[in-house]
Amino acid sequence: MTTAPLSRTSTHRSEVGPIELFFDLVYVFAIIQLSHLFIDHLSWEGAAQTVVVFAAIWWGWNYTAWAMNWLNPTKTPVQLLTGVLMLAALGMSIAIPGTFGDGAWLFVGCYLFMGILRPVFMMVAFRGQQLATNYRMLLAWTLLAGVFWILGAALPADLRLGLWLMAVLLDYAAPLCHYRVPGLGSAPMHLWDTDAEHLAERNRLVFIIALGESILLMGGSIVEHGHLTPSLALSLAIGFASLFVLWWNYFALAGPDSSGGDASTGALRTAYAYAHALMVLGAILVAVSIELRLSHDHLTPPVVLVTVAGPLIYLAGNLLFLRSRFRSFARSRFLAAAILVIIAVIALVLLEHLPVIVLSFAVLAVTGTLAAHTALSSRARR
Repeated sequence: MTTAPLSRTSTHRSEVGPIELFFDLVYVFAIIQLSHLFIDHLSWEGAAQTVVVFAAIWWGWNYTAWAMNWLNPTKTPVQLLTGVLMLAALGMSIAIPGTFGDGAWLFVGCYLFMGILRPVFMMVAFRGQQLATNYRMLLAWTLLAGVFWILGAALPADLRLGLWLMAVLLDYAAPLCHYRVPGLGSAPMHLWDTDAEHLAERNRLVFIIALGESILLMGGSIVEHGHLTPSLALSLAIGFASLFVLWWNYFALAGPDSSGGDASTGALRTAYAYAHALMVLGAILVAVSIELRLSHDHLTPPVVLVTVAGPLIYLAGNLLFLRSRFRSFARSRFLAAAILVIIAVIALVLLEHLPVIVLSFAVLAVTGTLAAHTALSSRARR
């Protein structure tokens, strides 16, 4: 079997090209837009809308990162493809504030354009090879989910959330179902020749982007206050420490050494397509919680729930990552999650009497202790 002219060479398989880094820049804007969408609609419905929009944004990035696992980033056609996909991702990002209003068609149009162009390009670039067959199956699932994306945009807004949730479930179920299409075949995970180090590096970079968005939100909130008071400075320090321990925990867990563990495509799919979705979403919610705590003088139920939900969702991603790659039970994560839930219950009970700073300290103590434990455990294993 001949090698496609646009495929990566074996000696540079794991290298992340400059065009991939450039593509990621649009997701700085996308994550900021997502954060503001949730802050502006701080309710259960707003949370569900944010999760659905995030799921689409993440899947667009995820499938592009996986495609670049095989494409040579130095080739002009690949760079042009990435540029076009980046423009479509920018269109999705611009539409985020109005996804459940007038921006629905722009959001869906850009998302489906990316979802169709990417597999078509791969089918042409790798024609006659197994990868082309795999992407044909993927395209069929994308078109099926696209029916629900289009119906959600076309029908009244009160039906949109349910239809788009069904579209997200179809998109995310496709790899789990091995892209099986009756009458056409399937593309099981073992038929996707993936490179673990390339996927690990791409996901590490996008996680840093999520943390960088937190810095932007936090800095913008301080600037809006006009001057830095002692209490605001303390809140800023705790917020920054929260981001630092999140970074510390992540890189003690998932980098920079990604060798070892289960490197099968099925394990990589779970670790990077699904587990990292939860970790990035958790990081976004941590950023939102820092913004809310900087802008609120007293606790409210949404502030408490978002403050605890961010680390909890991040820990769920940790558990899934460790389970898929290293078959680890990760008791420390379960213990930290239990303590965070207890903190949330106490904060809700003492809502009118508990200062915001106390909740911030309590959550930071849990995440900081976990980060230190993870770093020490990783060092001991090495």
